[in-house]
Amino acid sequence: MRIKEIDAYQIYDSRGFPTIEVEVTLENDIKGYGLVPSGASTGQFEALELRDKEKGFRGKSVFKAIGNVKKIIAPELVGKSVFDQKDLDEQMIKLDGSKNKSNLGANAILGVSMGIAKAAAKSRQIPLYEYLGEGKGNLIPLNEIQILGGGAHAAWAIDIQDFLVIAIGAKSYEETLEMTYNIYHGAGEVMKSRGKCVGIADEGGWWPDYNNNEEPFEVFLEAIERAGYVAGKDVAISLDIASSDLFDGEKYHFRSENRSFTKEQFYELMVEWCEKYPIISVEDPFADTDFDNWKRFTKAFGTKIQIIGDDLFTTNIERIRYGIEHQLANAVLIKLNQIGTVSETISAIRLTQSAGWLPVISARSGETEDAFISHLAVATNAGQLKVGSFARSERMVKWNENLRIQRSLGSNARFVGAEIYEEIFRQ
Repeated sequence: MRIKEIDAYQIYDSRGFPTIEVEVTLENDIKGYGLVPSGASTGQFEALELRDKEKGFRGKSVFKAIGNVKKIIAPELVGKSVFDQKDLDEQMIKLDGSKNKSNLGANAILGVSMGIAKAAAKSRQIPLYEYLGEGKGNLIPLNEIQILGGGAHAAWAIDIQDFLVIAIGAKSYEETLEMTYNIYHGAGEVMKSRGKCVGIADEGGWWPDYNNNEEPFEVFLEAIERAGYVAGKDVAISLDIASSDLFDGEKYHFRSENRSFTKEQFYELMVEWCEKYPIISVEDPFADTDFDNWKRFTKAFGTKIQIIGDDLFTTNIERIRYGIEHQLANAVLIKLNQIGTVSETISAIRLTQSAGWLPVISARSGETEDAFISHLAVATNAGQLKVGSFARSERMVKWNENLRIQRSLGSNARFVGAEIYEEIFRQ
């Protein structure tokens, strides 16, 4: 089935910022849509999101990228088979010609890539997860869900970007949602009773008002207890430190506390927290250039907790390969718009899995109503999905879509929960 037309439009993400929607139409008039997310806390090694940087929409408009879809990408791809995902993605990469997709824009390229995949799945009359996974994906992911938002997601109310919950004791996907629901609302009650809740952060978690970065742990543990669970047994804490945002090249800084750390001091703080609290996963505990601390920390904790590289890897195959070679982590956060095409994203997931590491499929802080990543997680048997919190429809649509996928798979659906971590813990 051949592509008949490719068009693009400006729509708006969950923060109300402009983003791109691409419409791919096939010769049988089936359409596939690619809605592109956007990050607030972005890594320096990510593919470039092209924005106009002019007066309209305070420089956030994406009309240049839209023009690139219509004038450069579409003429090249129209008339070609929609089922050649990898070849079509490679043609767009070649058209762009830059290392970080800065000429056409990763947002332009990704929108087309996602639209192609969706149109192809529709044309074959199969679910997107089945098309992306070539019929081999059936693992319903364990959720990593934000309870408290901070850092760039909450105007630096606290320095730590995410306090998240993982329902390690859950025996089903539905139970992960029920446990999270109870803890999320329990945390809100605790914060409101203490006068420490400002509102809702970018990803739906509670927007805190604390004097330091340790107080949220107390609230989190109280919320877990209030919900009737045992911390470290039923549920565990996951942190996204987003340390690259805290690092100036020499020292780490907690702005909310007016406190600075040497590399050694920050390492010791991460060790202290991981030993003191029921933490099962830490994302970006160190900056994306602080390789010595990454390697040292992974050597000490790599068989005890999940250590995720986000800014460290930016879904980039070359950086993931380097991380595997030097044992910098044991897991990789996977974001479509960090690399810019569907096929490259899947290759990054497969490379991660081939090393015995764990991929964590992730949304962005500026999300859309698209549930593409829910299908991607199941298609690749990634085992984990990080979407944000348990509020706001652009988040809930992803959790809800996995319920639908599970029903679609029927008896073929698998859920292994925290057993996914055995892959790294036994190494």
